[in-house]
Amino acid sequence: MTYETSETSAVPEARGLAVPVRHRLGWNKVPEVTVYFWIIKVLCTTVGETAADLLNEKAGLGLTGVSVLMTALLAVVLVVQFRTTAYRAGVYWLAVALISVVGTLISDNLTDNMGVPLETSTTVFAIFLAVVFVVWYRRERTLSIHSIDTTSRESFYWLAVLFTFALGTAAGDLVSERMDLGYWLSAVLFAVAIAAVALAHFALGLDAVWSFWIAYILTRPLGASIGDYLSQPTGGGGLGLGTVITSVLFLAVILGLVVYLSATRKDVVDPESAA
Repeated sequence: MTYETSETSAVPEARGLAVPVRHRLGWNKVPEVTVYFWIIKVLCTTVGETAADLLNEKAGLGLTGVSVLMTALLAVVLVVQFRTTAYRAGVYWLAVALISVVGTLISDNLTDNMGVPLETSTTVFAIFLAVVFVVWYRRERTLSIHSIDTTSRESFYWLAVLFTFALGTAAGDLVSERMDLGYWLSAVLFAVAIAAVALAHFALGLDAVWSFWIAYILTRPLGASIGDYLSQPTGGGGLGLGTVITSVLFLAVILGLVVYLSATRKDVVDPESAA
């Protein structure tokens, strides 16, 4: 199976490939991969961890009740996202934040409510994600996020994002429990892993699409480790800020960045420029 050697080359127009007009939406539905993208992504994963813990502790609904509520909210936002005809920063990042919470809750439900070992859930999520990628590629001939411009591709994209969050949660918990590194060292470990992927891409020519998705998965446990380090009690290895302060702080930063991107459109490339 051959994948694109770079994400920019995955744009059909740039390669001179004809794409059936009836399938195209015209505009890419996700942002360009800039430094803002990765900052907001890590912040969203941190919020996913702390908000899931906060809702589970304070809402009084239990893990199952919170999971149902957040899944319903995610479904509503995804309907709005699919109805848009182009990338909208506010809607897109709200969907990412909610899918981060839901992905965390899925993994937590399997572990805490159903007693599924982390080794099993990590393996199952990895298989599900691999299946999504295989079907996505066989149908669309690309996994690039530079061409999320059809309903089919957008469906595969969000399904893949969901499983990356669930996989990242399970794998991150597995590593932290087995290696017993603590929150800070765990964050450093995952940051080093992401840096290694970046080095492999820029210096050794690792495929851009694979580099993106590997880094995307690794940002989940990175963000979770940062969130736990900030929110957990000092006696448990954290800074003791609590889930409320940590969640509000990171949500405020996310909101500020999203407003900035909505105003400046620094993460948007129109179809003519992409071509």
